[in-house]
Amino acid sequence: MPEAPKITQKPTDYSLELKNKKTLQFIEDVTSNADEVQRKVLEEILARNAHVEYLQTHGLNGHTDRESFKKIMPVITYEDVQPHVERIANGDMSPILCSKPISEFLTSSGTSGGERKLMPTIEEELGRRSLLYSLLMPVMSQFVPGLDKGKGMYFLFIKSEAKTPGGLVARPVLTSYYKSSHFKDRPYDPYTNYTSPNETILCPDSYQSMYSQMLCGLCQHKEVLRVGAVFASGFIRAIKFLEKHWRTLCNDIRTGTIDSQITDQSVREAVMKILKPDPKLADFIEAECSKSSWQGIITKLWPNTKYVDVIVTGTMSQYIPTLDYYSNGLPLVCTMYASSECYFGVNLNPLCKPSEVSYTLIPTMAYFEFLPVQRNNGVTNSISVPKTLNEKEQQELVDLVDVKLGQEYELVVTTYSGLYRYRVGDVLRVAGFKNKAPQFNFICRKNVVLSIDSDKTDEVELQHAVKNAVNHLLPFDATLAEYTSYADTTTIPGHYVLYLELSLNGTTPIPPSVFEDCCLTIEESLNSVYRQGRVCDRSIGPLEIKIVEPGTFDKLMDYAISLGASINQYKTPRCVKFAPIVELLNSRAVSSYFSPKCPKWFPGHKQWGTMN
Repeated sequence: MPEAPKITQKPTDYSLELKNKKTLQFIEDVTSNADEVQRKVLEEILARNAHVEYLQTHGLNGHTDRESFKKIMPVITYEDVQPHVERIANGDMSPILCSKPISEFLTSSGTSGGERKLMPTIEEELGRRSLLYSLLMPVMSQFVPGLDKGKGMYFLFIKSEAKTPGGLVARPVLTSYYKSSHFKDRPYDPYTNYTSPNETILCPDSYQSMYSQMLCGLCQHKEVLRVGAVFASGFIRAIKFLEKHWRTLCNDIRTGTIDSQITDQSVREAVMKILKPDPKLADFIEAECSKSSWQGIITKLWPNTKYVDVIVTGTMSQYIPTLDYYSNGLPLVCTMYASSECYFGVNLNPLCKPSEVSYTLIPTMAYFEFLPVQRNNGVTNSISVPKTLNEKEQQELVDLVDVKLGQEYELVVTTYSGLYRYRVGDVLRVAGFKNKAPQFNFICRKNVVLSIDSDKTDEVELQHAVKNAVNHLLPFDATLAEYTSYADTTTIPGHYVLYLELSLNGTTPIPPSVFEDCCLTIEESLNSVYRQGRVCDRSIGPLEIKIVEPGTFDKLMDYAISLGASINQYKTPRCVKFAPIVELLNSRAVSSYFSPKCPKWFPGHKQWGTMN
């Protein structure tokens, strides 16, 4: 199968034009022969793992052909593979899922039982991830020339990690990548020339990391050609950080010294290689940041910026207006599609509108299958994906090259690191084709109702959390009549808002402290990714409860029916996004309460205790 071009080690041998040409030819080759590449990928995965326990138990008996694989192996969810994952986490080193040793676990932003899912990975997957990264800039350079002549200002961070009882590290996929030699010791490449030194990215203290990265970005402001972060929410958080701390940053630039709050010695040393006294630059930044309006602040402080590189698909699309405001309408570029389970594909038309982003799956990354999904007709237009599949539904899965234009599918992957016919939970729509390889719009994460950052809260989890909270109201003879929720991103960081309509049968007024306790109980009941965002990353603000007038949810139903919903099929939506509905709810809010403190959160899983 085609191999990705190797990066030249020595700058003297370096030909950017030749490297870009080879990379683009690689994309051309694998997409033109997508089905053959996929067949070989599956054969390779099954041949090398023929003797692992999981495949043996299901009776695959060394078969490597597609027909046998589809007939014998079940389509699974995380709960199906979780017992095997837990054995590995607890120290079982036998080949359970994969013939190669599991090198670490990647913690997913999706959760199971309130805890992050653990995705097994092997050492060679880092090479596969690096391959996908290496495709991005050659594609981009076709649309925006000259990007090799400057730097990228990217706000990249590591997150906390834990050790499983068996001694394997468990951490997010990006933390794994940034700490690997593939990132830290990357060979010369003008496209990976960032304003942030590695030491600032790898600093575990989020304040020091953000401050030092922003300081370095400001010092090199004329060299910056592109800016970004992983998610749109992360980049906006960086701008809000600048809004809060620009005076201190200006002082550092004016004097050529680093603020005393930056105590990490390796960070200080790395920054001092860049930071020099520059009163003129400090005056310029001060003049811009002092203005009453920050509209277009990105193009003012970093005047050579060509685009903003952030994920704005799925729930991140809620941040597009804010990004447009700060960037003066610079192109918002989504370059790639990836998850903890596997890196999937790239956007071959990166300057398209955010609403038109489609990703071309790279056939060498994993073996891909697709489960057709249907929309439920009704107000919520929700997506119907059965939790478990019967035999007929298992037969409905189609291969990469057999998907149909306009159809929506749930993505199913078989990876090199031990996941077989695993349902990722992403719903994709076929938007077109690059040669024989389909291009997909990302539609949504299955079952997710609320998301601010990397958190994903589903309807069942929200229901459980609300149920726990309303117990605080029982002593006051108050019950919950109805509720819905909203991810409010008008504040930075964004926060969850719950609208509650109560039936008040008692005469004793409910004190504000009781509603605050309800807020905290909901937060304590949500998953560990949410709680980490509140406690450690500070990427999510305190949860808010708004009490609405009696009859509000009847008004909500009337409004939905006026838009054409069937009164017979109407169900109260557990999450609202449509602006007129949010306005209706806010107009009928009679009081508002916030969580008084952060919920409890510790690295690792509950069952591991607090070991690090």
